[in-house]
Amino acid sequence: MTTLIMATVLFLLLPLPARESQAAQKLEIPDPVNLKVLKVATGSEVSQIMRTFTAGLGVQCNYCHVEGNFASDDNPKKDATRQMIRLVQKINTDFPDGKLRVSCYTCHRGEAEPKTAPEAKPAQ
Repeated sequence: MTTLIMATVLFLLLPLPARESQAAQKLEIPDPVNLKVLKVATGSEVSQIMRTFTAGLGVQCNYCHVEGNFASDDNPKKDATRQMIRLVQKINTDFPDGKLRVSCYTCHRGEAEPKTAPEAKPAQ
């Protein structure tokens, strides 16, 4: 009887590695295409950077990208983003210590449009 239970358990567990590898394959991120400013090599690096943009601007992917075609340049916000990335890179390289001093969040603070001045307080 215990041999039958053991055989059944082994039979049920055998397909698990195959299912796990299939799940891992589905999670693989393709290598980036049409990068003009970012200097990265893998899809996971791009995904990590894109998550910081999402947090810094409080937007989702389709704010800058054409849905279903991230490599497309049809959304004009993508070019504006490239200009802003260059600006941030320039500012950061101008500091002699080599530390990251500014990011998208520095100005945007989680909003698509950065605030250029503090909000006016009502007169008392």
